Amino acid sequence: MAKFGESQEGEQVDAPALIRALIVTGDRRTASLIGEMLQASWSDGLVVSYAGQLTDATHELLEHTASCVLLDLSEHEDRIAAVEQIRTAAPDVPIVVLAERADEDEAVIVVKSGAQDYLVRSELSPALLRRAVTYAIERKRLEAQLAHRALHDPLTGLPNRALFLDRLGVALDRSRRNNASIAVLFLDVDNFKQVNDSLGHAAGDRLLSGLADRLQSMLRPMDTVARFGGDEFTFLFEELTTEREVILIAERIGRAVRLPIHLEEGDTTVTVSVGISIVTDPTMPAEAVIREADSAMYRAKQLGRSRYELFDEISRQRAVDRLELEGALRQALERSELRVHFQPKLSFEAGALRVTGLEALLRWQHPSRGMLAPSDFLQLAEDSGLMLEIGQYVLAHSLHQLLIWREHLPDLTLSVNVSARQLEDMSFVTLLAGQLSAAGVDPRAVCLDITERATSRNPEVSVRAVQALKALGVRIAIDDFGTGSSSLSDLKQLAIDSIKIHESLVGGLGRDPGEAPLVRAVIDLGHALGVEVVAEGVETDAQLDQLRALGCDAAHGFLLGRPVPEEEVLALLSPGSGTPIGAPN
Repeated sequence: MAKFGESQEGEQVDAPALIRALIVTGDRRTASLIGEMLQASWSDGLVVSYAGQLTDATHELLEHTASCVLLDLSEHEDRIAAVEQIRTAAPDVPIVVLAERADEDEAVIVVKSGAQDYLVRSELSPALLRRAVTYAIERKRLEAQLAHRALHDPLTGLPNRALFLDRLGVALDRSRRNNASIAVLFLDVDNFKQVNDSLGHAAGDRLLSGLADRLQSMLRPMDTVARFGGDEFTFLFEELTTEREVILIAERIGRAVRLPIHLEEGDTTVTVSVGISIVTDPTMPAEAVIREADSAMYRAKQLGRSRYELFDEISRQRAVDRLELEGALRQALERSELRVHFQPKLSFEAGALRVTGLEALLRWQHPSRGMLAPSDFLQLAEDSGLMLEIGQYVLAHSLHQLLIWREHLPDLTLSVNVSARQLEDMSFVTLLAGQLSAAGVDPRAVCLDITERATSRNPEVSVRAVQALKALGVRIAIDDFGTGSSSLSDLKQLAIDSIKIHESLVGGLGRDPGEAPLVRAVIDLGHALGVEVVAEGVETDAQLDQLRALGCDAAHGFLLGRPVPEEEVLALLSPGSGTPIGAPN
């Protein structure tokens, strides 16, 4: 190993303060020539080293590293192997290849192999060599920055989803070889949306950054915490010997998170729900381990805030069942297993009841489990992203049927439920406009039922979506009213056409005297807004009589008609069907 020492005065080109250049060539004369050119082009801050063999270069890089390697390829038959050997020893060090003659194909190959530049020795000059070294260092620095950005969260600086999955995959490979233990924790901040709503998104970002710093400070160097997305964090732990150790870590994380976090707006405290997956089968894909921890986290959230849950065999079977059901639901669309049933809505008119509308209700004719109600699969459809496709199917099918039924009852209306996912999808309004046009249905005959929870999930998006839908001419109803937190100003801003009182409020009528004033207040609120008020879940004559006395506009429920398949709807609409329709059966 030879040192050429500090360089003399030379041409000025921007470069880092101290450059350690390693020349790799078996020709001492070539090494001296290149070293002299470098010295001539640098005023100061240059140290040049020389290695005659690739093995010598590897040792030098491992012991002292370098700012740049100038690799002479004239002595190496396998050019790619030579470049890769240098890269393996020092992956962060840029490489400038020196070739005996110009060869465009070889230049492309070595650059693709990881070199930053390709120079012909006979064309070298001090200025050219300095520029090549300086630019190679800068390009490598930019590559490192881009690689870091691709694998780290820009807000918190933590590893992102891609890097976490990669590290988990490496840990699983290691576990397969040496039977090392692995635990993954999935953390979700409870009610983080309330922080954004009350303090603003900037404060929410500062909260996540502070939380990330706190979580990172708790870990060993070998552990990983990542921002998996939104307000979700994942942890990877290896070499934990017992389940108790993992649980103690989860408890410690929960306690640390609950300590106040200092923001410009004041101190804020949050709680978290944590799911734990202890890997018992290292052949599992990384995504499956994440799903287990995620499933346990949702279980913790269902049981109460600031909890942790361990994914166990019962959880595993529940997750397997869920995956199987999701796969079957994806096939249900292809196999035409989804059905739309229709329940009549009756209006109070001069003391009598008359069918004025139908509500479309989805069913799934499962091949082995029989007819499934929406509660058995709609949340799964929402979580898996299938709700958009299913919603389009329900709309297209129902609109086609509505056109047929309006020939028998021209003022008949149709109500269709719209999920939060549909409401937030930018293409939903356009798709609905196309469906209305294709079916030839008057938009005023269609009412979209949107729950209070769906509108509160993203209020700004909801308002814009409702305004766009209203521009199409369709009507908007707030469904399940009384189960959310809609205010009078929210309802006025949404410009709704109807309020549907949730069945939990209607159920007490006729037996609980305290329910009537509450229902009356909702009816009066609706009328003050100038909208129709519909009662859901009417099952008794006493409920029906009290709703009529309170001034409710319309109702539906099993007393007035159960949901029926489309082929039975015309019987409901015929003049001789009687009123009330479809007494309980």
